[in-house]
Amino acid sequence: MTRPALQNILYLEDDIDIQTVAQIALEAVGGFTLQACSLGSEAIEAAKSGFPADLLLFDVMLPEMDGPTTLHNLRQMPGTATTPVIFMTAKVQASEVEYYKSLGAIGVIAKPFDPMMLASQVQDIWQAEEN
Repeated sequence: MTRPALQNILYLEDDIDIQTVAQIALEAVGGFTLQACSLGSEAIEAAKSGFPADLLLFDVMLPEMDGPTTLHNLRQMPGTATTPVIFMTAKVQASEVEYYKSLGAIGVIAKPFDPMMLASQVQDIWQAEEN
């Protein structure tokens, strides 16, 4: 099954500096449309309000509700029940990556990331998954 071109990303990151750098990298370099959120509850609200996410790009460690818990909640909603997810985290030991993949992640991007490479990393994971 061929996946449509990646356009809209629902991005969840609580560190405003990281969020800003990633948003610039993904929008200016990658040409993607982002809905950036700082809390899991904001990501859920964005999904409920109809943001047409092609991809969920989630930090793992967040206040209140972590990335995996936010994903679990979004999986209960028809609009995001099958939306692919990539986690971004400093915790990239093999066992941790396996855990994220067991949650349905199509990939994991290590933090800190290279802002100039972020858009291509996301695109590479997206394209690898469709084959």
